[in-house]
Amino acid sequence: MQHCEPTAGGPLIVGIGGTTRTGSSSERALRYALEAAAELGARTLVCAATELDLPMYRPEEPDRTTAATRLVEALRRADGVIIASPGYHGAVSGMIKNALDYTEDLRTDVRPYLDGRAVGCIATAAGWQAATSTLAQLRAITHALRGWPTPLGVAMNSALPCFDDTGTPTGQPADQLRAVAHQVVEFAHHRLPDRLAS
Repeated sequence: MQHCEPTAGGPLIVGIGGTTRTGSSSERALRYALEAAAELGARTLVCAATELDLPMYRPEEPDRTTAATRLVEALRRADGVIIASPGYHGAVSGMIKNALDYTEDLRTDVRPYLDGRAVGCIATAAGWQAATSTLAQLRAITHALRGWPTPLGVAMNSALPCFDDTGTPTGQPADQLRAVAHQVVEFAHHRLPDRLAS
């Protein structure tokens, strides 16, 4: 787990995404969205690349690796979540889906799964078909986990110019990533007083 610079007292936004290849387009998009969330006063925590290379989720096996435990605990504390997946053959990658399967460990919590949390969804793929179908799957998974998908989701066609020479999102994709971050943080701010009172 890697922490961005936190702002004291702000909501915690947890980012999950990328591939085992450090610096993938989905990881760069995720980190950009989390940076935007931090600028809005959120504390952020990102789990990406090999940090998500977890054992296959097995509901009958209670023992968890250190990395899996860290992921579950981060989601337990999260006030909002941003998920970024590559589109592998038109679908969410197995690594991202497996990481999300670990939310089953939150089923008996006061806030089960992703209940009461805004979830920003980002999909990247080398073409619109895979990007949009992957985004739709992320939104459906969020609903199944009782989360609130933000009104705006981001589908990025990496076959088009989405990043500048430094690997930073640019143009419309950058605007959309900032908008998703704003929606997640805004929702988290609205929900935070209820959490602190409970």
